[in-house]
Amino acid sequence: MKKEIFQTIEIPEGVEVELEGTLLKVKGPEGELKRKFDTNKLVFEKKENKIRIGSKKATKTEKKMINTNTSHIKNLILGVQKKFEYQLKICFSHFPMTVELQGEKAIVKNFLGEKIPRKLKIPKGVDIKIEKQNINISSCNKELAGQAAANFEIATKIRKRDRRVFQDGIFMINKAGKEI
Repeated sequence: MKKEIFQTIEIPEGVEVELEGTLLKVKGPEGELKRKFDTNKLVFEKKENKIRIGSKKATKTEKKMINTNTSHIKNLILGVQKKFEYQLKICFSHFPMTVELQGEKAIVKNFLGEKIPRKLKIPKGVDIKIEKQNINISSCNKELAGQAAANFEIATKIRKRDRRVFQDGIFMINKAGKEI
């Protein structure tokens, strides 16, 4: 059954939004973000201080697209107001593990006593601070910050060993402001 579904997002003060076709540019006190949206069957417009997304004859598929695009836009607006922060903790029991930053890469040394260091890629636009056993990741873009945190967890994933015994690794303790 087709319905008329529209959602509006209010633009707060201090945030500038430009819409050029399907490209959305958001500027705020923390930075600037751009994102291109796939809106082939949707109405996507900016009026005064609001962004309006919807369709006059929306099916389930269009409703899903509307809700997804609305969430992405809200994350863009939140990100330029206040950066998304992830916190990770370095945990080890026997072999002291160290993490170093070298440009766009992070190097995990002495993980489980391994001689070869593990390397992971850090996406551009992400700020990382390492303080003893804590790693703080912050970015305006929620997806990039989450991917950087996931890269740290994946790099120290233990395979072919009992997970209950070998509990070393880098783990998320705070995810975009929410305790885990």
